[in-house]
Amino acid sequence: MEGTSKILRRSVHTFLRNYPYFTTISASLALPFSAFFLISQAFFIPSSSSSSLLLPQLLRNHFQALFRAAGFPTSSGFFTILSLKLSETVTSSIFTLPLTTTFLLIAKSSVIRLIAQVKANPSLPYSLPPDLLSAYTRLLRTYVCGYLVILSANATTFFLLFLGFNCLEGFQLSAPEHSLLSPVVAAIVYSVIIANTFIICNLALVLSGIEKHGGSLAIIKAYLMMRGRRATALSVAVIGNFALAATEALFRYRVVAPYHASGSFSLGILLEGCYIAYLYSVLIVLDTIVTCTFLRSCQVEDLINCEDKFYCQIQILEATDGPYDNSLKNTDPLLNSES
Repeated sequence: MEGTSKILRRSVHTFLRNYPYFTTISASLALPFSAFFLISQAFFIPSSSSSSLLLPQLLRNHFQALFRAAGFPTSSGFFTILSLKLSETVTSSIFTLPLTTTFLLIAKSSVIRLIAQVKANPSLPYSLPPDLLSAYTRLLRTYVCGYLVILSANATTFFLLFLGFNCLEGFQLSAPEHSLLSPVVAAIVYSVIIANTFIICNLALVLSGIEKHGGSLAIIKAYLMMRGRRATALSVAVIGNFALAATEALFRYRVVAPYHASGSFSLGILLEGCYIAYLYSVLIVLDTIVTCTFLRSCQVEDLINCEDKFYCQIQILEATDGPYDNSLKNTDPLLNSES
């Protein structure tokens, strides 16, 4: 398996080689989603100091009441932050859902199909791929299935946390040292499960754009391809998410903060906001390229493993000068290690 640095270098090389297409067509397709997403993060989402919007505050109160009813230690900082972030995520998802299912998926489809076509025919002109609509349909099916998988992963994680905290109370392990340690363990468990779920769903989107199937089948195949490669996938995803989060913070600092200070937008703030939204679109395109490169690395490794195993079988067949005998499998340590 290729390392994280090599995957990133190959992704940047692919981006620069097709720079005009990615920075004009693909980034422009993702720009409406990026602009509305940044606005929703900055204006539709209440901060911890001012929560004047009705829907996010209602969701936050609902999550806190649900955590208290489940027996979670809501006095800890983890569940306070979790209820706030869940309310922000749900509110942002509701506001950006129409643009997510249209502009964002179309932009991802344009990136995925161009990479697949350029690999097959490097002399193709930079234009929208002819099979963009079919690829978008597969991505949409996969996105809906992935949305359900993420909801199921959250519900399963909360159920496991509910069992864990109630077992601690049942065994009377509510000492101060346990009350400090249990939220930390809960944060680790929740983060690992949700991070792996998001990575699998993101990989399934790219897989459905490259291959001729989507929906639940793409998610299952992405899960199988992740086995043994979770460390590399997590490191790649962390770098991409950190870049996107830094851009969101830049938008809050350069656009939202001056707006709250003056109460109005100036021409400079509007132009800077448009530039940051475009930068966010380029990062979305680059993140899709990184996922395509990671997927290609997984496919090449699987192909090499299959060829090595087939080569070992050919060597055994030539040595016996007859049909393949399964009894020889136990005497060949190389073949046993592959199987």
